[in-house]
Amino acid sequence: MAIRQRIAELLEPTHRDDRLSQLVNLSLILLIVLNVLAIILESVESVHREYQAALWYFEVFSVAVFTVEYIARVWVSIDLSNDPHPSPLVGRLRYMLSPMALIDLLAILPFYLSLYLAIDLRFLRVLRLLRLFKLTRYSPALSALLDVIQRESEALMGAIVILLIMLVISASGIYLMEHDVQPDEFGSIPDAMWWAIATLTTVGYGDAVPLTSGGKFFGGLVGLIGVGMVALPAAIMASGFAENLHQRKQRYRHYVRHALNDGELTDQERWELERLRKELNLDSAAALELLNAILSHARSFPFENCPHCGEKLDRRKKPLDNLHS
Repeated sequence: MAIRQRIAELLEPTHRDDRLSQLVNLSLILLIVLNVLAIILESVESVHREYQAALWYFEVFSVAVFTVEYIARVWVSIDLSNDPHPSPLVGRLRYMLSPMALIDLLAILPFYLSLYLAIDLRFLRVLRLLRLFKLTRYSPALSALLDVIQRESEALMGAIVILLIMLVISASGIYLMEHDVQPDEFGSIPDAMWWAIATLTTVGYGDAVPLTSGGKFFGGLVGLIGVGMVALPAAIMASGFAENLHQRKQRYRHYVRHALNDGELTDQERWELERLRKELNLDSAAALELLNAILSHARSFPFENCPHCGEKLDRRKKPLDNLHS
């Protein structure tokens, strides 16, 4: 169990001064980036012919490392879970179905499938690019993006359904208007869907344009509607990001108030405060602003030392001036 907990600490760093944990995670990040570069270069036929053997050995090495990482993460998942289950098997199975675990599995699965199945190499290269999503584990910004998509999934699905309905209506309308005049471009509703997509997304490539007066009028309406339709998912994502930032600040504010219940901030609480700030991807200025807002409601300044760097504070200064970044 001690070995399993140590491996969990190495894979999911919990101590900022753990050099070995930082080295392990930086090595995995570097390996992911090198894999993506290798996959991109492998698509160049001249590079593929000249370095085919080296690229193959690098692929085998990468898959071996990612396989060990995946097995290790599944093994230690019961130690990383905030909601441990009575049965370790249930906890591990639940982790294996989590989004990040599925990404880790998809990063190595194409290699093993290619050993037993005849898969087009070009298709295999594209699947291997899924390893790029492994970086979301190490990027707070990408993690926030996935969290927003998950939280706003119902609203996004609703917007997508509306876009699909508008796509069918637009393609059907332009087909009725233009199929007699341009049978090559609008000979069927599926053929007209390319024009509908280009117009709804306001791209307008110009390879298929209406010629009749009714078609031009209808195309103008579709273009105007498309401006609002395309902006709908963007508005949902922007609102989700704003809500996500608000929740992160609320979580940080809640912990600060909890830590100040006894009127002092211990070294452990100071370390947890800094760890939480980095975990929530809050910059120092935003954290100091939240701290100052809380301290402004206090009757006296309770800190003897800065909660971030631990230096001695001058009580003659204002709370915000006292706090160091």
